[in-house]
Amino acid sequence: MNGNGNGGGLEGAVIAVAGAAGPAGRAALMRLAEAGAVVVASDADPARLAEAVDAARYAHGGATVVGDTVDLFDLGAAREWADKTEKEFGRIDGLVHLVGGWRGSASFAETELADWAFLEKVLIRTVQSTSLAFHEPLMRSDRGRYVLISAAGASKPTAGNAAYAAAKAAAEAWTLAMGDDFRKLGGEDGPKAAAAILVIKALVHDAMRAERPNAKFAGFTDVKDLADAIAGVWDRPAQEVNGQRLWLTPKP
Repeated sequence: MNGNGNGGGLEGAVIAVAGAAGPAGRAALMRLAEAGAVVVASDADPARLAEAVDAARYAHGGATVVGDTVDLFDLGAAREWADKTEKEFGRIDGLVHLVGGWRGSASFAETELADWAFLEKVLIRTVQSTSLAFHEPLMRSDRGRYVLISAAGASKPTAGNAAYAAAKAAAEAWTLAMGDDFRKLGGEDGPKAAAAILVIKALVHDAMRAERPNAKFAGFTDVKDLADAIAGVWDRPAQEVNGQRLWLTPKP
């Protein structure tokens, strides 16, 4: 494969998934395993992580899907995870960041700064830890991709979502800075690795539809469609997706 990081698909790729135990994480594990990737999952909840890993492993017989409980608030722990993964599997071709959380208020004036303290750790610190920890391994790959899942609210904040939107915007800025680094390191040949942002309005999954059968969920992205979009990042050249917001919902 040439130096510009052309999309090489996922067969044989080693992909780490942070925040893998939720509905979006489960769908991503399934999709990546189906595509032939070795999937290395992490989450803060060991029981839910084990369930997600087992489900993906059994859905695709022969797929290698493993799980680690990693404290992604801790850069050292994230680096240990990256080092262990590269040592065990010989390479790392991607990090998918699905760590999520939400706090909001009825109005701007009612915003609780405690919500910001929570979201800063969950939505920003985990991006900082994973991006710094996986930067070098992704550069060593011939198809390295860092994929952040973000929200349209980062580009058009609403009054009651100040803390959430600001945290998402910061996570986007950090990821775009990583993409700029990949661009600079690629030189004249273009970036070898890519940092890309998939932007959604919100996510929906089958359990939500079952709970609210009359809800429209207008503009929401199904977790299975998100998983397809995540996998699709590896089908495109690095220079095409690096430093880009890839919109899965209309721009606000």
